[in-house]
Amino acid sequence: MDGANKEVLKKAMTKDALERLSRLKISSPITATQLEAYIIHVYQTGQVTTKIDDEQLKQVLQVLNPKKDVKIIRKRK
Repeated sequence: MDGANKEVLKKAMTKDALERLSRLKISSPITATQLEAYIIHVYQTGQVTTKIDDEQLKQVLQVLNPKKDVKIIRKRK
């Protein structure tokens, strides 16, 4: 990511949200890249009027990467 994108992210996100994003880069770089692109897009198009905080970032993550419920069924004979 270049310096211009980093500056946009700093303007668009709170400190807590930036910290969560940096931790996400370590654990899931592909998801973090998608999230960065999304945040930059919504910020530059004016869809966000306030800084994205940690809770809002969690909500966006749930939309981008929904967890799937896994059910294990045991069949007994």
